[in-house]
Amino acid sequence: MRNVRMRLAYDGSKFFGWQRQDGFASVQQALEEAFLSLTGEVVTVHGAGRTDTGVHALGQVAHVHVDTRLDDDRLCHALNAHACDGIVVERVETCRDDFHARFDARSKRYLYRISTGRFRPPFARALTHWVPQPLDVGAMRRAARSLVGRHDFRAFGNTGSPRASTEREVHDLRFIARKGSLSFVIQADGFLYNMVRTIAGTLIEVGRGKLDAGSVERALASGERTAAGPTAPPEGLYLLSVQYAEAIFRGAAPRERQPAGSASG
Repeated sequence: MRNVRMRLAYDGSKFFGWQRQDGFASVQQALEEAFLSLTGEVVTVHGAGRTDTGVHALGQVAHVHVDTRLDDDRLCHALNAHACDGIVVERVETCRDDFHARFDARSKRYLYRISTGRFRPPFARALTHWVPQPLDVGAMRRAARSLVGRHDFRAFGNTGSPRASTEREVHDLRFIARKGSLSFVIQADGFLYNMVRTIAGTLIEVGRGKLDAGSVERALASGERTAAGPTAPPEGLYLLSVQYAEAIFRGAAPRERQPAGSASG
């Protein structure tokens, strides 16, 4: 029996969120079924973040205690062979026995993608949020500055699991503007339920001119949910990465290493 951590990506449109729930397909259940098929064991897979229905992941981290003779790389390949469509296990690494993907996480980084073209994108509709008008990125940046730092984010959290505190520290928020698209990346020590999607919805309303740039600061000060904008759809949201105090998944994946004596660049 050993503890292994995994980095995985998944298409959230195929699942009713991360957490296992009777009668609905979830990422956690799909991984546990893959382990059952592979090893014959009933295991519990713990994820760093409980993403909601329709929310995607590019760098979710999970851990599981499992009894297998397969080394890390073979276990990774075997899991992908048994996992259902929409999930890819990118790395597997044996770790200390008391490592916990959720409780050891120091911060998380999310990406929110917005398509701003005149017409709805013909492909990957479940992978981006379509706003059919130009957005004032300058106003959105000015509004977003108020979010950085430690604040009470009660106005940006919807009712969910009980929290001892609604204070969180946003470390960074950056925009990526491209022709026909706009994304932002936000990193914090933690997030309230639907916090990123509410921030996205608020910033989009600022970009549309429905809210002024000072509305974010006023919402933080009031703590009232009605002072912030709507909750943006889940399609544009991605769990990008999870940060820990220790280095995890050290070095390149085996297939990424070049053979000895090979030329590079």
